[in-house]
Amino acid sequence: MTRTLISSGSPFEKTVGYSRAVVQGDWCFVAGTTGYDPKTRAMPDDVKDQARNALAVVAKALAEGGFALTDVVRATYYITDMAYWDEIGPVLGEMFGDIRPAASCLVVGLVKPEMKFEVEVTALRRS
Repeated sequence: MTRTLISSGSPFEKTVGYSRAVVQGDWCFVAGTTGYDPKTRAMPDDVKDQARNALAVVAKALAEGGFALTDVVRATYYITDMAYWDEIGPVLGEMFGDIRPAASCLVVGLVKPEMKFEVEVTALRRS
C-alpha cells in the first residue's frame, strides 16, 4: 500500500519531524493544524481567524492528497479557552455543517501562547 507524505511548507515539519498529512490507501490523516496565516506565517489574534486559517490549510492538504472536505469522517478541535467555543462554532458550521463528521472539542494548552485553536482531521476516500 502506497504511503504519501504531504507538506504545507511549514518550517516546523522538518524541525519537529512530521507531515502536514499522510495518505495511506483510502485514508488521509491530517496533523494538528493551528491558525498561522499560510502566506505570512503570522498568527492572527482573533480565534475565528485562526480557525479559518487552520481549516484552509487542512482543506489544501486534503486536496493535495486527492481528498475533499466532504471526505472528512473525524475532526478534533482544540481550544485554549472554553469561551472560544461560541466564537468558532459558526466557522466550523460553515466548513462542516453539511458534512457533519464525528467530532470532539477539547480545552487544552497549546505549544505557543498565541495559539488559541488547533484542528486535526481524518478523511476516508469515498468509493
